[in-house]
Amino acid sequence: MTPPPIVAIDGPSGAGKSTVAKALAARLHVPYIDTGAMYRAIGLAARERGITLPLAKADADRVAALAESLSLDLDVTGGQTRVRLNGRDITDAIRLPEISLYASAVSAIPAVRRRLVAEQRRLAGRAGGVLEGRDIGTRVFPDTPHKFFLTAPLDVRAERRSRELAARGTPQPEEVVRAEIERRDHDDSTRSDSPLTFDESYTLIDTGRRPVNEIVVELEERIEKMRGQVLT
Repeated sequence: MTPPPIVAIDGPSGAGKSTVAKALAARLHVPYIDTGAMYRAIGLAARERGITLPLAKADADRVAALAESLSLDLDVTGGQTRVRLNGRDITDAIRLPEISLYASAVSAIPAVRRRLVAEQRRLAGRAGGVLEGRDIGTRVFPDTPHKFFLTAPLDVRAERRSRELAARGTPQPEEVVRAEIERRDHDDSTRSDSPLTFDESYTLIDTGRRPVNEIVVELEERIEKMRGQVLT
């Protein structure tokens, strides 16, 4: 009997990673592990302590110490991932638009990444999982055979993100969202530690205007085919 799969889904902001990952996890009957929520949680904690962007060297050291001291809990047992910081439910608070930039900033701090990567490995090590982020297949689980890099044109990603924010009651002008995505793309792809990238071990998926279910089915079929090859 093969162990439950660990699936890595990487890609830039607005590519549809979270939506696809949640649906795929449900079809595979494994947890959806929201790694981005972890970085957002640290970013929220930094913001609440008065740390401003861009991070100075002293601020980065403060955030690293903060990440070590905080109690971070991801409840992946239900239909929706609940995030708690020192026992406080911050699931909704971490989705505010300004926290996206904080998440990108704190994720560039090596000590923060080490702390959260260890937690991600622990969670997926128990019962498999679908994890989405920017370095899942390159850093967190480089040996998993199930690696996908989701991408889409910038205009599509900005449109998606705008709709998502509006649905959450925090609407932003699309041009503002587009500028934020461009900035985060640059920050994530140029950071020195675990930048956003992919290699030949990934399957590249352009989500573009494709229906979510179509993408999820394609990923599931690829995973099951590979698992079948392992069994034989």
